[in-house]
Amino acid sequence: MTERARADERAGVWSGSWVAERLGVELAGDDTLPALLGLALRRNPKRAHLLVSNVLGKHVPQSPSVVHGHGVTLGRRVRDLLGAEAAERAVVLGYAETATGLGHSVADGLGTAPYLHSTRRPVAGAARAGGFEESHSHATSHLLLPEDPALLAGDGPLVLVDDEFSTGNTVLNTVRALHERYPRKRYVVVSLVDMRSPADAGRLEDFAREIGARVDLVTAASGTVRLPDDVLQKGQELVARYEALAAGPAGESRGAGKPGLAQSSRDGVTGADATAPGPDRAGASAPAPGTVARVDLHWPAGVPDGGRHGFTPAHRERLEAALPGMAGRIAEALPTDARRVLVLGFEELMYAPLRLARELQHTVDADVRYSTTTRSPVLAVDDPGYAIRTRLVFPAHDDPADGPGERYAYNVAGAGFDAVVAVVDSAADTPALHAPDGLLARLAAHSPHVLLAVVPSYLPQAPHASHAPERPPMLPEPLRGPDFSSYAPDEVGWLLQDLSDVTLEAPTEEREEAIQSGGAHYAESLPVEYQPSEQYQELFHAALQTSAARLARAVGAVTEIVLTERSPRPVLVSLARAGTPVGILMRRWAQYRHGRDLPHYAVSIVRGRGIDANALRWLADRHDPADVVFVDGWTGKGAITRELAAALSDFESTDGVTGFDPEIAVLADPGSCVRTYGTRDDFLIPSACLNSTVSGLISRTVLRADLVGPHDFHGAKFYRELAGADLSTAFLDAVTARFPDVADTVDAQVKDLLSADRSPTWEGWAAVERISEEYGIHDVNLVKPGVGETTRVMLRRVPWKVLARAGAGADLDHVRLLADQRGVPVEEVADLPYTCVGLIHPKYTRGATGADGKAVAL
Repeated sequence: MTERARADERAGVWSGSWVAERLGVELAGDDTLPALLGLALRRNPKRAHLLVSNVLGKHVPQSPSVVHGHGVTLGRRVRDLLGAEAAERAVVLGYAETATGLGHSVADGLGTAPYLHSTRRPVAGAARAGGFEESHSHATSHLLLPEDPALLAGDGPLVLVDDEFSTGNTVLNTVRALHERYPRKRYVVVSLVDMRSPADAGRLEDFAREIGARVDLVTAASGTVRLPDDVLQKGQELVARYEALAAGPAGESRGAGKPGLAQSSRDGVTGADATAPGPDRAGASAPAPGTVARVDLHWPAGVPDGGRHGFTPAHRERLEAALPGMAGRIAEALPTDARRVLVLGFEELMYAPLRLARELQHTVDADVRYSTTTRSPVLAVDDPGYAIRTRLVFPAHDDPADGPGERYAYNVAGAGFDAVVAVVDSAADTPALHAPDGLLARLAAHSPHVLLAVVPSYLPQAPHASHAPERPPMLPEPLRGPDFSSYAPDEVGWLLQDLSDVTLEAPTEEREEAIQSGGAHYAESLPVEYQPSEQYQELFHAALQTSAARLARAVGAVTEIVLTERSPRPVLVSLARAGTPVGILMRRWAQYRHGRDLPHYAVSIVRGRGIDANALRWLADRHDPADVVFVDGWTGKGAITRELAAALSDFESTDGVTGFDPEIAVLADPGSCVRTYGTRDDFLIPSACLNSTVSGLISRTVLRADLVGPHDFHGAKFYRELAGADLSTAFLDAVTARFPDVADTVDAQVKDLLSADRSPTWEGWAAVERISEEYGIHDVNLVKPGVGETTRVMLRRVPWKVLARAGAGADLDHVRLLADQRGVPVEEVADLPYTCVGLIHPKYTRGATGADGKAVAL
C-alpha cells in the first residue's frame, strides 16, 4: 500500500467501491461492515468476488494489536455465552489457512481452551482425526491432525472459528463429520462477519435440530453481499481484461504507466507505482535491492509453532514468557532508523508472527504492521477503492503436498516499509525461499532491510501411555431413504458416509488421463452423471419389458440357492452400487416366496483397495459373519471376486474376525467366476444401462484419504436433484411383478443348478488375458467383458472399441446406440465367450484422443 493509498484511507475511500461499481455488488448490513471489509476480484472460477478483511492480518497489513484484539474480544464473548464451567471444557477449532491466527486469538480470549486448526499440510506419522472440503476455495482439502487423539474426544463445547460465515457449508460439513465420531451437546460458530444470504440464514437452526445439539453463532458484524445474476461472468471478464492489460514484455514493469492497474509477474513486478529490479535489466532505474539477514529467535523448545497439531494452555503460558526476549532480538536486528516495520507471516503460520509483531509494537518506536503470505490468487488493482493494491508473486517454498505453485503477498510492495521481518517455519526454510525469484528476493526489492526469522516446525510425538485414549470409534447406523437414496428405508441400509455436499465429479477425459497415468485412483473422483437421451430411455424401457421375466427367474434362482446352501437366515450385503438393486430383488423374492424379511445392507469395495473394513466391523458387531452373503449384479473377468477374497483374508489377519465367506452371489456369472448365481448367460441386465437413476440415485463409492478417515465408512453421493429422472423403483417393481409368472420355472431351474457342477472355470479371465495381448493393450484392467461392464465403459470411461459376438441381437442395442453417440467402432468377433467386450482406450491422453473423448486408432 503506497503513501497515496494511506492518504486515500484517511480520506475515507471505501476499499470495496471499485468492485461494487463495476460488478453491481452491494454490501448491506451493519454500519461497521465497510470498516471491516473491502472487496477484490478472485482469480477463481467458483467465485467472482473476495471479501477482504481489514482486521484479519492476511491480505491487508494491520496493527497486530487490532488483529489480536478482534479475536480476543470474540473469545471473551464466547466465554460469556458459555459460562465459566462450560468454557473450561471448550476446545477451539480454526480453519486453514485464513483463520488459523484468528482461531488462536479466540482461544486466548476464552482463556484456558486448547486449540487446533485444520491444515493442508500432511505430516508423516500424524494420525488423521478427520477432514473436510471447502467447496468455494482455491484449495479445498483440510486435514485435522491433533497430536493428542483425545483433544477432540471430549464432550465439552466445540468452538469453530472462521474469518467469514458466508454460506455455512464448510462449518456445517465439519460439524456433521465430527459429530458422527465425537458427538457433543453444544457447538459455537465464531466469525468476524456473518454474510449469509436470507436463504442460508435458517439452515443453522435446522441443522442443530437435525443433530440434536445446540449451535450458537458469535460474530463481530453481520450483513449480506447482494450479487447480480451475471456476476461470475462479469468478474471473470474483468479479471481477464486487466490481466491482459498488465501483460508486457519480459523484464518490464507490468502495469507500469497504466493508471489504476497493478499486476505482478514471475519477475517480481507488482504495481503501477512499484518497481522491482530484475537481473541484467538494461537501463533499469529501480533502486538496489535491500539486504537480507537472519535473526535467531531462540524459540522455546517444545512449544508448537501453531495449532496444526494442537496448542494447549501450557504451551500458551510458555510462549507468553518467551515473547519479550524474542521481540527484543528482532528489535536489535532492525535498523535504528526504521519507522515502519512489517512482520510477515507465512500461510497457515499466522499466530506466531502475530504475537511477535504485537510484542514488537511494545518494544520499538515504530509503526508495526502485520500480514501474511497466502495461496489465494487475487487480482491487484492500484485504485483507492480496491482492497488489493499490489501483489508480490513467488514460488511455494515448503514443498507442498499438492505440488509447486505460486504464492502471494498483498499490499506489501510500495507500502513504504523500512524493514520487513519474514517469519516462516523450518519446513519452509528451503532453497526456494532464498532463490532469485523467491519470497526474500521479492521483499528485498521493496524494502531496504529484510530479516528472516525461522520458527522450528513442530513434529508430533507418538502419544504417551498416560494420554487419554481416543474415544472408541462409534460407527454410525446405516443411511436409509429417503434421506439417502430413493429406496424405501426397509429395502436397504447403506454402510456409507454421505458426501453429497462435496464436489467430486470430474470430466471423463480428465479422470481417464489421471487414472492411466497413475496420478489418481478411479475411486478418488466421480464421473459426471450420464443423462440419457430420450432415445436411450426408450431403449431402457423396451429392454426392461423384454427381460423382466428373465431377470425374475435369475433373482429367484440365486435367492433359492442362497437359502438352501449358504444360510437359513442370510444377511444380504450388496456391493455398492451395481449389487444394490439385485440385493433388494433377492430380499423381495424371499418375502414373496417364503415370508422372510432378510436384513440387507450395501457396502463399498474398491479394486486395488479392498472392501470397507469399517463396514465389516459394523456387520460383525451386529450379525454372525457366517450369515453374511455378499451380493453383486454380475461377474466380468472376476476382479471383484478376487478382490473380496484377498480383502477378507487381510481383515481376518488384522482384526481376528473369522466367518465371512468370500463367495459372491450374483445374478449373472458370464465369466464363470463364482458358484452362486442365477444364470451364466451374458444378457442385458437393464440396471446396467443407467447409473444412479436406476440405483436409488446413489453415486459410485468414493475412497479418498482427505475425505475418508481410518474410522469412517467409504463415501458416496445422493443425487437428489435427479429425482425427476429416477427409475430405481420402476425397475424393481417391473421385475417383482413377474415373480408369480416364473415361480414354477424357478423351482425347476434351481433343482438343475443344485445338482450341476458349478465350479468356477475362470473362462472369462482367460479370454480377457487373450484379448489384452491380441489387441496390444497389455493391461487386463482396460478390458471390460460382458454387457454390463461394456455399458459401464461407454458411460464412465474413454472407450476405444467394442468387441461384439457375431450375431448378438437386441441385448446390444443400447451398446450400439452409445457407441454411435461417442464415435466408437463396434467390431464383430467369432468365438467370443461374452456377448460383448468393451475396451478402454489403452493410450489415452486428451491430446492423443481428443477432448471429446472419441476414440482414435492407435
